[in-house]
Amino acid sequence: MHTRFLWTVFWGLVLSGLAVPASAQEPWQPMFNGKDFSGWVLTNTPAETWSYKGEVIVCSGKPIGEIRTAKMYQNFVMELEWRHLVPKGNAGVFIWADDITSRGVPFHRGIEVQVLENDYGNNESHTTHGDIFPIHGAQMTPINGRGGSRAFPTEFRSNPSPEWNHYRIEGRSGEISLAVNGKLVTRGRKCVPSQGYICLESEGGVVEYRNVRIQELPSEGIPQSQVAIADRGYQSIYNGLSLEGWLGDANHWKANDWVLSCSSPKTKTKLRSARPFENANLVVDVRLKDEESMAAISIGSEMTILLSEPAIHKFLEPNGKWNRIERIKRGDGFQLTVNGHVVGDASPSSASGPVELEAGGAVEFANIYVGPRDQID
Repeated sequence: MHTRFLWTVFWGLVLSGLAVPASAQEPWQPMFNGKDFSGWVLTNTPAETWSYKGEVIVCSGKPIGEIRTAKMYQNFVMELEWRHLVPKGNAGVFIWADDITSRGVPFHRGIEVQVLENDYGNNESHTTHGDIFPIHGAQMTPINGRGGSRAFPTEFRSNPSPEWNHYRIEGRSGEISLAVNGKLVTRGRKCVPSQGYICLESEGGVVEYRNVRIQELPSEGIPQSQVAIADRGYQSIYNGLSLEGWLGDANHWKANDWVLSCSSPKTKTKLRSARPFENANLVVDVRLKDEESMAAISIGSEMTILLSEPAIHKFLEPNGKWNRIERIKRGDGFQLTVNGHVVGDASPSSASGPVELEAGGAVEFANIYVGPRDQID
């Protein structure tokens, strides 16, 4: 009995995190300073999306997108309080995420900890009380799953709007757990990535956060394949709220939340950034809606990416699906990739100037990033 008692105490300490020597743990650190958003990156949301009300962080919910930490984390304990101010509100906390959003979506690859308001409802595919799941190419083996990759809570403990809820999220060695209002309810393991950024999500409803803090735990060596894509210095140049910062024929262009839409059935139309960019990398997602759609992307007058060109067109997804176009500096030139496929050799052109989007028919653009930031600010 004595031996069994000792083992019980030992495993209790391990699971609670107390088995980590106090000298190896970092002290708790606030993740927000209550004044500005230093230490955070507005990935694909503008400053208008995030604000302070006293020491409470207020997310307007518009547009759909994220704010992420400037720093990567591997092993940690994170605590926060949240509440939705409207019923059926939707939000989330992303763990171990990439630097920018994934192709054709306003979300990062990573592990999502769900933050849904109770009135959103429960069904076989999700609950509103603390699900954890991998998204957009991330991986996780759920504990208490239902045949897929989503981990479901063992007990429903979240409070309805406008009451506050407390989350304790622990990430250790590729395992993740969530305690809701003081009790552990959800767990997952074998997470990939298991090192990356932490994000707060904006997804339609007004949500507030407070007492957001983190305690870093000792890191460990992991393969590069388990590390999220590190900061490449990208900055979004479309704010998701309006055409601010863009010039051209606004009659056919519409800010449609995270998507910049164009409908020009009879003529081609252009929209260009008000700011020029010199020797900048570029990421643009584009979706051709039908057979009549055409699109081109350019920076200045020296480089135009015409999606109908055979070398590009062969790598495009079928109409109605998203494509990612990337122009990345390689040596003295720039290399073009379409959905991850390299198109030709690196071009020696400097290709500096405003970003210009051209469309005919029904076309949608999204995730428009340029960088590095230190060259464009």
